[in-house]
Amino acid sequence: MRDVTTAQPLDVQPSPLALLLLGREADPRSERGVECPGDLPSPSDPGLVERARAAKEKLGSKVFVLGHHYQRDEVIQFADVTGDSFKLARDAAARPEAEYIVFCGVHFMAESADILTTDDQKVVLPDLAAGCSMADMATAEQVAECWDVLTEAGVADATVPVSYMNSSADIKAFTGKHGGTICTSSNARRALDWAFEQGEKVLFLPDQHLGRNTAVRDMGMSLDDCVLYNPHKPNGGLTAQELRDAKMILWRGHCSVHGRFSLDSVNDVRERIPGVNVLVHPECRHEVVAAADYVGSTEYIIKTLEAAPAGSKWAIGTELNLVRRLANRFADEGKEIVFLDKTVCFCSTMNRIDLPHLVWTLESLAEGNLVNRIQVDRETESFAKLALERMLALP
Repeated sequence: MRDVTTAQPLDVQPSPLALLLLGREADPRSERGVECPGDLPSPSDPGLVERARAAKEKLGSKVFVLGHHYQRDEVIQFADVTGDSFKLARDAAARPEAEYIVFCGVHFMAESADILTTDDQKVVLPDLAAGCSMADMATAEQVAECWDVLTEAGVADATVPVSYMNSSADIKAFTGKHGGTICTSSNARRALDWAFEQGEKVLFLPDQHLGRNTAVRDMGMSLDDCVLYNPHKPNGGLTAQELRDAKMILWRGHCSVHGRFSLDSVNDVRERIPGVNVLVHPECRHEVVAAADYVGSTEYIIKTLEAAPAGSKWAIGTELNLVRRLANRFADEGKEIVFLDKTVCFCSTMNRIDLPHLVWTLESLAEGNLVNRIQVDRETESFAKLALERMLALP
């Protein structure tokens, strides 16, 4: 029998991924950041609001703060503009006099802002760990391998990549380099119409649900027209014939927030609240979108509730910070607004941008210290911008 008391320890070296997840290393090509240099103020500091206000006032017109709809209220109160990711990036580009763009959102959003702003502007993300699980589901290496699979199947020349805005700069650059375009949840139908004018098939990255819902619900395709490419399986888990027969090649990615809503969630809320209107984001699963009364982007959700009659009832399938904000906003009008699922769900990475991180960022900038700059390299920026410009040129 082996003497365990004298056995030598195994020489096991953790993988780079394990170190990344443990927070002991960083991958500059990943959406996941792990470090935030400097000392953050305590979240219990009662003077945080005043400190943020003072630092922002000291910076004046040199700083422009962007707040995504899914941010906490404590952060949103300091945003100069609020909106979805692409609207905010365009707002930043429209303010060339602002030296610092503080993006209260996630990593890919800050990348898009850096791509669209001038070289003199510096885009800052208050917490580098504010990534996006969906964007992380498609890496440049995986997508390049996918394109090789499409090439071997003889369909690459007939395939046009369409990438959701919620993707890394690397994926946007791949899309631009291969003749494709970017889309948002608002213009996905227009982007796909354009793509099918250019080719016979679409490789849709990285959100399978937005791609499937747009193709089937909005464009009249069948579910059989769609195949799911899994980057973790050989050849994506698909045969060459399946790739040849498909119109939509969907990447196996999803939003961790919108993907949690289920058909049971819809059925349950209809039982609990008679007469409720179910309004969901197109990043939700296909069966949820099919069972909903209204489907649309974040901006669509807001406008729909603005136009809703007093006394109406709504169950919203999107991020909780926004749902709660809308419920409070329209409470005086008698509109009942609830979260679609019984179990509340914040976007965990969005919520990494909190008041202590914002205060640290603004105070650092006010003292002349540039922190957490997000900067896309020239070549990646060039091809990513090409894909974005194709989107802007959509009819």
